[in-house]
Parts: sequence; structure tokens; C-alpha cells
Amino acid sequence: MKKFTFILLSILLTVSSFSQTVKKNVVTIKTDIYQVEYSQILEQPLKVNYIVQCPTGTAPRTGMDFYTNDSVKTSDNKDYENNVWDKGHMAPAADFNCTKEMLFKTFSYLNCALQHQDLNRQVWRLLEAHERELAKTKKVTVEIVCIFSNKSVKLPTGATIPDAFKKTIWVDNVVYGVYYFENKKPSTNDFTKYRIQ
Repeated sequence: MKKFTFILLSILLTVSSFSQTVKKNVVTIKTDIYQVEYSQILEQPLKVNYIVQCPTGTAPRTGMDFYTNDSVKTSDNKDYENNVWDKGHMAPAADFNCTKEMLFKTFSYLNCALQHQDLNRQVWRLLEAHERELAKTKKVTVEIVCIFSNKSVKLPTGATIPDAFKKTIWVDNVVYGVYYFENKKPSTNDFTKYRIQ
């Protein structure tokens, strides 16, 4: 009986230790403009939520670049050098350019994913612009989920590349559309073709 109790106690301690590691891996950060669930193991966001606040803002992003956070292990500039991966804003800078201070908050690596440059600069950008058009007259809420799998590629520099992105848009608290983008060069710039719901 003592041996069984010892084994059971060992298993419970191992499970508890694993649970603590998982909790430390994923951190939730709330700012006044977005909320992010961030994986310190993947060095990428898992989920980002925001409400479009400045659909017609004009604050300049001159001189701004992404910055790391001392308390969270994130990706950094090395993960984006000499490859096809853009520093993809999840909560878009242009949605928060009311003031330079607000805009600067979007440049945290907590809000940055390894995103294929053609996806980021083409159809993804166009859907972001559409969100801002909607936000001129309605409340627009967005959730982005970064999709990972056991086949996700980890860069030699440490960060793991998302397989895909799922974006859900609500307009006045009603689901407007759910979009799914594989993290690769898009076949079309028509974002409606990526709508799955």
C-alpha cells in the first residue's frame, strides 16, 4: 500500500509540475487596445482580440519598430531576418493610429506573428482595410487565432511559424464573418474567398 501511495503521489506531483509549466508557457496580457494570449514556447501569439478604435486616424508610424517585453519571452528581430516572414501585426497599427502613443503599443512583439510577406501585404491587408471601413459607422470587434500543429516549423532562431490564421469579425456584436488563411502566398486578393462562415 505504501508503494502504491508513493507512486500515486509521484504521478500527482509530475502532473502538477506539468500543469504549472503549461500555465507559465501561456500568458495573457491585457492592454487598453488589445488582449493577447501568448505562448513563450512558440514565441508567438495564440489569440489576439481587439476593437477597431481609429478607422480614420492619421498618427504617423515614422521611426517605429517592434520591441520586446522584459517579462515575456517573445520572438525578436532575428526571427524575421533574411526570410519571407513579415512582422505581421495582429491588432493592426492602422486601427489604432489616433495618437502616436496608442500606435506605438501595437508594435510590441506580443502583437506580432511570423506571417508570410505576400499574405501580410496583400489579402490580409485588404481585409484589415475593410474592417476599418465597417468601423466608420459600426462597432467592429475582431479575434485572431494563430493555428499551430505538430508539423509547425520552428526557426533556428527560436520562434515557431503559424500554419494558418483564423479571423472572426463581429459588427455590432453580430458575427459578420469568419476567415481562414493558410500562412503562405495567397492565390487571390479577394478576401471573401477565404470566408469559411
